[in-house]
Order: sequence, then structure tokens, then C-alpha cells
Amino acid sequence: MKLFLDTANIDQVKEIASWGVLDGVTTNPSLVAKEGGNFKETVLEMCKLVPNVSAQVTAEKFEDMKKQADEYAGWHKHVVVKVPMTVEGLKTLSYCKSKGIRTNTTLIFSVNQAILAAKTGASMISPFIGRLDDIGQDGMELISEIMQAWSFYNFDTEVLVASTRHPRHIADAAQLGADICTIPYAVFKKLPLHKLTDTGLKTFMEDWKSINK
Repeated sequence: MKLFLDTANIDQVKEIASWGVLDGVTTNPSLVAKEGGNFKETVLEMCKLVPNVSAQVTAEKFEDMKKQADEYAGWHKHVVVKVPMTVEGLKTLSYCKSKGIRTNTTLIFSVNQAILAAKTGASMISPFIGRLDDIGQDGMELISEIMQAWSFYNFDTEVLVASTRHPRHIADAAQLGADICTIPYAVFKKLPLHKLTDTGLKTFMEDWKSINK
């Protein structure tokens, strides 16, 4: 499973990339606004660090989305154009497929939406599991349903599990066969940790010191 970092903070990308496990980054207008940086400059800096950087269009109509998709794709070969799951977005996904532009369909909340995006040739779809959990639905159940549907067909579209909130989400996504997880920085930092690893290492070091006095 590929691991992406959900952020617009370049220092966070550099840190996680240094671990040797990072496959990409997802961004959105809210994340960029939070960091206060220039959108294009942020995307280009991230493209130097990872081979997949999802950059979201901000237009709502097809003609304007198409222009933004062409612009973003021209910035760098590592840019993946992030398109919302709307009818106008579906038109844009189809256009991008015809032009060889990689895409990530954001704000997926149902199997039907996932199928529509896949049929347009979307490179990735992003089901938002945490937001489903927030309204009392089981977000991982949606991933299970999508992966079951995918098992019957030959969709090239990768399933990217988004809006992850805790390490268990990543483990569950892997067990369901999802292609990618995008993970907030705070959650990513928790992935290498386990209290038994800490206590075990402490014991090893204490024992080592005892025989090397």
C-alpha cells in the first residue's frame, strides 16, 4: 500500500520523506490557506520530494476546471490534478484522461460516486472515511464495499483512503486491499510507535549497559 501525507507543510513532507516510506502528498485549498503559503510554489517544492502531489482545482464549472487542470499539469510531471466529485468534475476527469493528465477524485462518499469516477478514467478516487464516521456511518465499510466492487471489474483507478483519523484506519485499509492511504502528519508520526517496542528497547539498552560497565 502506498502512503501519502495530507498536508501543505513542506517541512512535514521533508521529515516523513526522510524515513524512506513516503509515496506522495495530498493537498487542498484549506490546507494551503492554513499554512499561508503560495499554492504553486508549495506544490512545486513538494514535487521535488515525492512523485505524486495532488493539487486541487478551485473552479466549479467544467471549462474553468479544464483550464486549471491544464495549468497544474504543466507545472511538473509529479502533479496529480485533484477534482471534486460533481457532474462538472466528471466531465473534467474525462477530459484529463483524454489528455493523459493524472487525476484524483476528491469527496467520494458512496460506491456509486466511486464507479462514476472510475468510468471516466480517474487515476485515483478519495473516499473520505473520517467524515462518514463523523456523521455516524462506518467509513471503513465504504472502503470494503468499494474494494468488493473493484474485485469484479478491471478498473485502473486506485482507491485512496482519505480523511484518516487514527492509525487503526491505516491498518484496516491495508487489510481491505486499498491501494493508498493519505495520512495527516500527527497520525503519520504515530505509525512507528508501540509501547512494547519502547519498553523492549529500554530493556535491551539497560542489559547492554550492565555487561559493558
